[in-house]
Amino acid sequence: MNEYTVLVVDDEEDMRNLIEMYLLNSGYKCIQAEDGKKALEKLHNHRVDVMLLDIMMPNLNGFEVCEIIRKTHQTPIIFISAKGEEWDKVKGLKLGGDDYVVKPFSPGELMARIEALLRRTGKLGQDSETDIIQFHEIALNQKSRKVTVNNKPVNLTLKEYELLLFFIKHEGLVLSREQLLENIWGIDYDGSLRTVDTHIKTLRMKLKTADYIQTVWGIGYKLEGNYAAK
Repeated sequence: MNEYTVLVVDDEEDMRNLIEMYLLNSGYKCIQAEDGKKALEKLHNHRVDVMLLDIMMPNLNGFEVCEIIRKTHQTPIIFISAKGEEWDKVKGLKLGGDDYVVKPFSPGELMARIEALLRRTGKLGQDSETDIIQFHEIALNQKSRKVTVNNKPVNLTLKEYELLLFFIKHEGLVLSREQLLENIWGIDYDGSLRTVDTHIKTLRMKLKTADYIQTVWGIGYKLEGNYAAK
């Protein structure tokens, strides 16, 4: 049995109960919310490791909920929706979603997506890793996923944090946009490579420090400098 808690947000009670059954059978804890406002309340009052978020709901739709959450939280979000058009997937991911699963889905697929997201965000397999990584004036806490620059907090989205951590762990290596897209967004992400450029642009702006992330024209990006783990 694991100790991970999943918040299931869907206005259909039968769907929430079905997903909860999947989760409980796989050893997860489950919290339910029937609309967007209730989801924000649950997130405020409970520790949530992953949120499964429907799109078409009353009292704030899933896109609106995700946008609000990303202003203050880096909680991993998987959209679950019957809306399978590419535009909806791209919008959800650009707003800060980490994955997108189209209904109907199998229990195995959903559990695999959750586990993969937990692994990518560092909630699985972190016991042997050092908590704090220091890169010049930038410090990353791998457990809380908090980032500071010159000891001042910087509010990064989950994808921005994952990009920064990936760059630091691969310092000095030239990383193509394809490599970054596969490792941060997942191998099945079908969005544009421009997504990488957009996230790196906002990451640079938020860090407001020396431009350690350098553009390698025609290839991708690399991080220059030395870092030490504490």
